Amino acid sequence: MLKVENLHTYHGHLHVLEGINFELLEGELLSIVGSNGAGKSTLLGTLAGVYTPTEGKIEYKGFNITRDGVQRTVAKGICLVPERRQIFSSLSVKDNLMLGSYHRYKKDKKTVLRDYEEIVELFPRLKQMLNRPGGLLSGGEQQMVAIGRGLMANPKVLMLDEPSLGLAPLIVKDIMNILRKLCDERGATIILVEQNVKAALKVADRACVLAHGQMTISGTAQELLNDSKVQEAYFGKPQKEPTVLAKV
Repeated sequence: MLKVENLHTYHGHLHVLEGINFELLEGELLSIVGSNGAGKSTLLGTLAGVYTPTEGKIEYKGFNITRDGVQRTVAKGICLVPERRQIFSSLSVKDNLMLGSYHRYKKDKKTVLRDYEEIVELFPRLKQMLNRPGGLLSGGEQQMVAIGRGLMANPKVLMLDEPSLGLAPLIVKDIMNILRKLCDERGATIILVEQNVKAALKVADRACVLAHGQMTISGTAQELLNDSKVQEAYFGKPQKEPTVLAKV
């Protein structure tokens, strides 16, 4: 569905992405994990058309979208839910959600309103606060609004940048369960970028580790959970020493 080949992106003179390669399959949840500064946000920004790569190719459903820019990328069905939520604090929850459909509202108002009702059902916690200003919500509630706003764009690929950032563990669990539910029950295709490696791998189908602008490890989520290098780097578990057989 989405194929990335030899992607290089710079911020000024800083070479942030250094030859990224990966493929996203339709209907899967792909987690891209790594520490702060690894290049995760730059990768999503490049896929969303915010940043223009200096080299490489982004292919979506067989079409080259490498230099399409944000508006054309969103129109084709690729939507980014940014880091730190970035909802409008003075607008109501309902208005924040509806903003996600700005590019399709006039053309398909009936479908937009139906999608709005479905998203409110997906986040029942927001039902009682639809008229409340976004700035008065908790961090977890704002994250639900941000995800809902992304879904209002009717994306074919939903990308999320650090949705667990600053949230309590129970809220993180709820958010991750919702993402898994979107894939399992609605056939959503998701790229989840996270520093919370364990939470991300628990809900993912496949995963990649991004370090210093390069993909270093990839496989199924379970393979990465069991990988000794991943355990040592992100879970604080030392690699097991090789067994030394005693001489008889």
